[in-house]
Order: sequence, then C-alpha cells, then structure tokens
Amino acid sequence: MKADPKVQRRLLDLQAIDTTLAQLAHRRRSLPERAELEALARELSALEDERVRAQVAVDDLDRDIARLEKDVDQVRARKSKDEARLASGSGPARELEALQHELVSLNRRQSDLEDAELELMEQRETAQGVLDGIEGRIADARERRAAAEQRRDDALAEIAKEEEFKRTSRQPLAGDLPADLVTLYDKIREDTGLGAALLTGGRCGGCRLELSGADLARIRKADPDDVVRCEECRRIMVRTNESGL
Repeated sequence: MKADPKVQRRLLDLQAIDTTLAQLAHRRRSLPERAELEALARELSALEDERVRAQVAVDDLDRDIARLEKDVDQVRARKSKDEARLASGSGPARELEALQHELVSLNRRQSDLEDAELELMEQRETAQGVLDGIEGRIADARERRAAAEQRRDDALAEIAKEEEFKRTSRQPLAGDLPADLVTLYDKIREDTGLGAALLTGGRCGGCRLELSGADLARIRKADPDDVVRCEECRRIMVRTNESGL
C-alpha cells in the first residue's frame, strides 16, 4: 500500500485522538467512585441486616413489656376488688382474713411484676439506643452514597463531553485520509489497540523494539510513499526525520 508521506504522518494525529478516546473509556470503567459505590452497597446491606436484628430485639422487648403491663393491670384490678370487699366489712371473719392474706400476696406480685417491667424497660432503652445508632450509620452511609453518585455522574458527564469533542475532531480527519489506509489502520488498532506509531531512532513506537539491521535496510529501500509495517507488532510505522534512517 502506498500513501503520501504527509498523509501517513496525519495517521499519528488520528492515533492521538484514538488514544485519548481509549484513555477516556478506561477512565470511565475505572472511576474510583464505582468501587466506592460498590463498597457502600455492601456496607448498607450489612447495616440493614443489623437494623433488622436490632428492631426485632426492640419489638420483642415491647411485647414482653406489654404482657407485664397487662399482668400488672390484672393484679391492680384484683386488688381493688378485694380492697372494696374488705372495706365493706361484710362476710364471715374467715373470708375477710383470707382477703387480707390475698392482698399481701397481690402486693408482692405487683411489686415483682413492676420490678421485672422496670428491668425490661431499661433493656429496651439500651436496645433502642443500639437501633438509633445503626439508623444513624445508615443515614450517614446513604449521604456518602449520594455524594459518591453525584461525583460519579459529574465525572461521567465530563468524560462524555471530552469524548464528543474528540469524536467530532476525528470524523473530518479520518474522512480526509485515503479510505484503504484508514481501513488498514482501524483493523490494526482494533486488534492491537494501536494502529500507527512513529519510527524513532530505529525503534518502533508501537512495540518499542529496536529494528534489526535487515529491517532497517528494507525500510531504507522503500519508497517514501510506501506504507511500512513493523515485522514484530505489524503496526504501521510512520517515518520522519527522527526515524534514524
């Protein structure tokens, strides 16, 4: 294949644009915010599990406290009934004596239930503190996630803007080059990531290897408009005064 040396040198401009586009694509894939968001997703999932367990603990205590409160209310109602009967003074003396004994037992029972209820209420206060702490950590993680999402979106918007600028610059440049040369360049670039490179000081700018004497002799004999390629990496080598020929 042949192409004017000036045209070949313009391949380097095309390659510079494509290199930048590849770098932008890599930047998009490797944004630090992506890893940060994945870590935050795991953190939030673990915190949600903690929150569920903490909420269950609070709910269990609420249920136990409600049960004890109901028992206390039943004891109080029984006491009120017995106290009213005892105050009326009606009934046999033995029955009134039995009521007095029952009131003593009911007072003891009420005291025990209220002590147990107080202990559960203290446990509930501690459990609620744990739950509140977890919910606070969840809120903090969600704020950090929102901030990371905003940074990611801003970075993606900036990348998209740069890509659009580069693609807009690439289109007329590629359109001005010979179609067969661009086709060859694009095929090599798709296979290797780099379609054209500068030959500098007898070294291929694509694979960075120094050319052998035979290769240099072959290139020296080539016409200026011959499109020469590296025997190692098969990339197009663009010759300039810096090529060491």
